[in-house]
Amino acid sequence: MEKSNKPIKDHIVPFLEYLEIERGAASKTQENYSRYLNKFIKWLKDTGNEDMKPHELNKDHVWDYRIHLARSPIPGKNRPLKKRSQNYYLIALRNLLSYFTDRDIEAMPSDKIKLAKEDQEKKVKFLSLDQIQKLMDTPDTSHNNGIRDRAILECLFSTGLRVAELVALDRSQFKIKENTKDIELSITGKGGRTRTIYFSERAVDWLRKYLKTRNDDDDALFINYRKPKDASRRLTARSIERKIDKYSKMAGLPVKATPHTLRHSYATDLLNQGADLRVVQELLGHKDISTTQVYTHVTNKRLRDVHRKLHGGRRLK
Repeated sequence: MEKSNKPIKDHIVPFLEYLEIERGAASKTQENYSRYLNKFIKWLKDTGNEDMKPHELNKDHVWDYRIHLARSPIPGKNRPLKKRSQNYYLIALRNLLSYFTDRDIEAMPSDKIKLAKEDQEKKVKFLSLDQIQKLMDTPDTSHNNGIRDRAILECLFSTGLRVAELVALDRSQFKIKENTKDIELSITGKGGRTRTIYFSERAVDWLRKYLKTRNDDDDALFINYRKPKDASRRLTARSIERKIDKYSKMAGLPVKATPHTLRHSYATDLLNQGADLRVVQELLGHKDISTTQVYTHVTNKRLRDVHRKLHGGRRLK
């Protein structure tokens, strides 16, 4: 290991390049890490440590930074960062330290940075099938916008796509004929991982109806009809989030629905119908099965309720 003569701040760009080239990180991941580490660099500057070198960072500095994160307000809001958000910043710093090790740069071990213990188990918001149907029925399909929005809802629930993956779809990927029942499509999602997604007969039917409304040359699958013809009409992730929020309120749903709520609902429905956790992991495109296991507390509750209701032990004397 060698000591670096450059301050930590000068290693950020090479680290982001390392994420791209050697770790295959998506541009969104690089963007997030850049934002998280910029907060750390700003903290170093504010505490008079702007020129700190990798080998000079120690556990006391990290502790002080954790205190800073715990007391940092959410931008625009008068409340501190959640433990989960604090961990995002700590994970970014931990990965920077791992990068130093990989490059034989002397620095404290990454495993010395402990993550904040979250206040409670991550909760998964999902909709029942009745609530999904209510949401699906909300768009006014007598108009083109409503047909498009119904197709969006159907596709999200049928595939479990992330909203960023949905908006990246192109019309050229779909060859839908009158007799097409369902569609199998290979996509590259988060982390550059490729997986297969499946569009149900219902989703294909609404896609067929939607595509019949299109008379433009834009290759984006889902477009904004009102955009100028010389600009990209591709819907953004934020615009789809706003639409689903609007429809969830119109449907009177008990939770604020988002594209990710539909992804959660997709996964929960599969598990409730008996799908293997590893299969759901593959369908969702999760790198690690521990990410998929967040859904098991939902299905475990269902199994417990079934056990309480049906197990013969309750009828024994």
